[in-house]
Amino acid sequence: MSQTVALRLSGITRRFGETLANDDISLSLERGEVLALLGENGAGKTTLMSILFGHYSADAGTVEIEGRKLRPGNPRAAIKAGIGMVHQHFSLAENLTVLENVMTGTERLWLPRSRTAAARRKLLDLAERFGLRVEPDRRLGDLSVGEQQRVEILKALYNDARILILDEPTAVLTPPEARQLYQILRGMARKGLSLIFISHKLHEVMEAADRVVVLRRGRVVAERRPAQTSKDELAELMVGRRITRPVRAQATPGEMVIEARNVSVRRRDAIGLRDVSFTLRAGETLGIVGVSGNGQSALGQVMSGVLAPSAGELIILGRRITRADVPAQVRAGVGRIAEDRNHEGVVGELTLWENVTLERIGLRRFSRFGVIDRGAARAWTQEVIDAFDVRGGGPDHRTQLLSGGNVQKLILGRNLLAMPRVLIAAQPTRGLDEGAIAAIHSRLLEARAAGTAVLLISEDLDEVINLADRICAIVSGQLSPEIRAEDADARRLGLMMAGDWGMEGAQNAV
Repeated sequence: MSQTVALRLSGITRRFGETLANDDISLSLERGEVLALLGENGAGKTTLMSILFGHYSADAGTVEIEGRKLRPGNPRAAIKAGIGMVHQHFSLAENLTVLENVMTGTERLWLPRSRTAAARRKLLDLAERFGLRVEPDRRLGDLSVGEQQRVEILKALYNDARILILDEPTAVLTPPEARQLYQILRGMARKGLSLIFISHKLHEVMEAADRVVVLRRGRVVAERRPAQTSKDELAELMVGRRITRPVRAQATPGEMVIEARNVSVRRRDAIGLRDVSFTLRAGETLGIVGVSGNGQSALGQVMSGVLAPSAGELIILGRRITRADVPAQVRAGVGRIAEDRNHEGVVGELTLWENVTLERIGLRRFSRFGVIDRGAARAWTQEVIDAFDVRGGGPDHRTQLLSGGNVQKLILGRNLLAMPRVLIAAQPTRGLDEGAIAAIHSRLLEARAAGTAVLLISEDLDEVINLADRICAIVSGQLSPEIRAEDADARRLGLMMAGDWGMEGAQNAV
């Protein structure tokens, strides 16, 4: 192996039952290189990285780190060989300090003072060297999402990682945080670290990567240098066809379906809502943008029946909402796409058909006199799978075996095929590839055209501009005045998200 090659994967193959997740994949990573791994949902990216980190063993093929074969299926061996992994969903404890989180799993937390002091010095040295400033004694739960991600990276570096794998590193970051992260990653590469990151955001791939490897249906189909390709070509390579996002037509709003007047929600664990007022009619989309953690979760949950309003008046489809009642909302015609697909959207241990029908199991379509019609449930689930290209298993497969993007498509499908009168869509395309995003946007626009009222809560500014008729920002649980989508651009929305609401042309939401 060349002295500059940090990692080589040769002939990696992995099956899950009848699904061929990785099919004879070979690739290499140079020392000090930033490699982007692209592919549509279910292309095998996460499986490949899990094999590299030792979570899975390959059915065939080898992994070599600096010329030495890595023992398969052993995360400790991978860490010892210098591999660190930063997951999309952080594996950190919010009740511990930054230093305690970094030390967890590597050393006992209760060490002699001299050992703890040495750990603190090592952490601060790494933070200074790689530009990842942290305060070791701050409680993790008090940090922003971007700061928590720094801790996750530092934890890998604390274990002497020389190869760093990042799975969707900017999925929960704001655009400024994402730009800062990639500047940090480029700096880390200049200091000799080798990095692989998985992303669906093509503009980030073009800016941050030295080289791009594209997977499709478990195989390597292309390798490109950013200077020699384009976002359009990469998108086409990912899905095997040309991708064009749909265009929003003029809305024809109908009857009033949501009226919120000074709605407040008190929460102990997160920011709630304060005097939120807006209206939404059938056949239109109201977009809500904001930096993560500013009350979006509470807004989506109160509108879909998970939380009850603490004060104010909320009327949905003619019903005054005074208590939490998801089944009643579903029966009334409210569909919900939860912000957190793993904790609120599905139960991973259940099958696909159980998750697809879970919120609607009381409907006559799926049960009679308390007896579930499994045939009807499975048939409906197969319709969702076919219509939304859910890959990774049939109705009887466990949901936890699906990739994150395919779980998202399952949730979208079970809601949109039910033709809801109101759709609460929180982060509907988070973690999806370009082809899936275009397909979901088409579905959301079709639902709007058919008369569905859509409340779109998203951190993707382009998504909101393209899909919404009117746009508000949410800051510390309060809604800004609304603006028309035609008057919106990234700069203006950025100011609104920062709390600058003195905007020409803005009008108060009713």
